[in-house]
Amino acid sequence: MQEQPHVNNLENEDPQQPHVAALFSLVGMSMTAIMGFIGLFNRNFILASALFTASFIYFLGYYAFKKFKNVKLSSAIVLYSLYLLMFYLIFTGGVENTGPLWIFVVAPVSVFIHGLKRGLIDIVLFFAIISAIMFIPTDIVTHATYSLEFKLRLLASFLTVTFLSALYEYSREQSYKHTLELSKKYQQLAHFDPLTQLSNRRDALHILQREQARIVRNKEPLSIILCDVDHFKKINDHYGHNAGDAVLIDLAKIFTNNIREQDCIARWGGEEFLFILPQTHAKNANDFAVKIKEIIQNHLVNYEDEKIKVTVSMGIEQFNGNHSIDEIIKMADKYLYQAKNAGRNQVFPKI
Repeated sequence: MQEQPHVNNLENEDPQQPHVAALFSLVGMSMTAIMGFIGLFNRNFILASALFTASFIYFLGYYAFKKFKNVKLSSAIVLYSLYLLMFYLIFTGGVENTGPLWIFVVAPVSVFIHGLKRGLIDIVLFFAIISAIMFIPTDIVTHATYSLEFKLRLLASFLTVTFLSALYEYSREQSYKHTLELSKKYQQLAHFDPLTQLSNRRDALHILQREQARIVRNKEPLSIILCDVDHFKKINDHYGHNAGDAVLIDLAKIFTNNIREQDCIARWGGEEFLFILPQTHAKNANDFAVKIKEIIQNHLVNYEDEKIKVTVSMGIEQFNGNHSIDEIIKMADKYLYQAKNAGRNQVFPKI
């Protein structure tokens, strides 16, 4: 089974979100604390108490992120404490009935912290609650009063800011997804051969380095097989380079269908392939190579109206951790050329 290169799981977590949530916690904590002191100075003790409480809650949000790295909890504390503060400011009017003017920070913060869909759901609920607070008759519940024109313009302005915030967040999410797709594409190009979809030389060397460390640690054998397509130049010259590509693709499928889950097959370069067989002695690798060789020699590659017969030569070396990766590959390459010099369609050394 071909091992996928490691890619950070970014689809579900925007790496900017934790830092912005933490920054907003600090800003919210600072701003509400300052406004709380202003409230104390103006002897508005109820408002000051509410603002100091909000400041402390923002501190808890920041602490949750720094101490426990809990982004969801920190974001929830920040966002919903903001909502509660807005409800309070609308209900009481704040200073000189200017409290409702702070609601415009809700839309951008909501869609950024919870994403476009969840953020819009939160905003709809927020909008419904603030509308109810402002329009509920004062003879039922005593609260700050606002003129009808102010309430309608405030809500219309809030909806406009919500639309712009949603539009920006949508564009940001699309840009982020596009960047992620490009990143995956470049990672794929960096680790896989685009023609055969096998690991490329770079990825194979990375796997060998990892296996080398495992061999030193666990003292388990590993064998490699260097495989070369016989007379590949003649195939290209006779049938064309597209036919040569078709041969490589067909062989890659045969190799992939016959390796174990822990094995790896890489396109080493041109018409050469490298098998990496963990926990495998040279004798077992030889048996496997002979099996693959026989499958291929009895297989015809269908290309357009042609049936192309292909054979391969293979060189095997066991990796016990006593040699470097380059030395092991050179030994396998030496056996590969012995197989070719012996008439091709051979596996060397003979075990």
